Amino acid sequence: MSDQLEITLDRSSPVPLYHQVASALERAIRDGTLPPETKLENEIDLAKRFSLSRPTMRQAMDQLVRDGLVVRRRGVGTQVVGAPVRRNLRLSSLYDDLQDEGASQRTEVLSLERVPASADVAERLQLRAGEEVQHVVRLRSVDERPLALMENWVPPHVAEFSRETLAAGGLYNLLRTAGVDFRMAHQRVGAAVADARQAELLGVATGDPLVTMDRTALDSAGRAVECGHHLYRADRYSFDTTLVN
Repeated sequence: MSDQLEITLDRSSPVPLYHQVASALERAIRDGTLPPETKLENEIDLAKRFSLSRPTMRQAMDQLVRDGLVVRRRGVGTQVVGAPVRRNLRLSSLYDDLQDEGASQRTEVLSLERVPASADVAERLQLRAGEEVQHVVRLRSVDERPLALMENWVPPHVAEFSRETLAAGGLYNLLRTAGVDFRMAHQRVGAAVADARQAELLGVATGDPLVTMDRTALDSAGRAVECGHHLYRADRYSFDTTLVN
């Protein structure tokens, strides 16, 4: 399919040619013209087809790799992995972030069970509705003060957990130990107000503001391996990003 994609370049434009090519390929990936797992032609062939130098074509592909839209694999070539949500937050878990800061943290596993995937969870994890998933609910505290209420869903074929392992470490570390090679994530940060149960667990008042984070993580093959819905105390947690021009 990639060899049929037509790209029109404006060689009189002040916009660099590599950026024009990268933008055109990005649009094709985001609108589904180039779906996940599409193998792209090599840079030499692409450069010839678009009458570009190889360094210019490489710059374009490097930009797509940095944006998480394609990956290079030895023996396979360059392959589309999907259209990620643009973000500057690094792909890590709350456990990793707190550990990097040297914070004293504790995890209480509130529930761990296998349940039929809801329509929303099934769509996020690329499963059939009703297919069995592991449902995990944890409360993360720092310095013995509640910080986050975390709800996650993981397909059993990806990894299986126990209450003990979940209480002792981070979910992403357990997934990496199980062989998951994280590549990217779709993430949405928002806001909510605490209901009675959430307020009790997080040590806030009903109606207090919470920061929300919904994430679906993908591995290097573009397969969804985990999705989660997390609630953070707004007075104790924020997301930091760096913006450049």
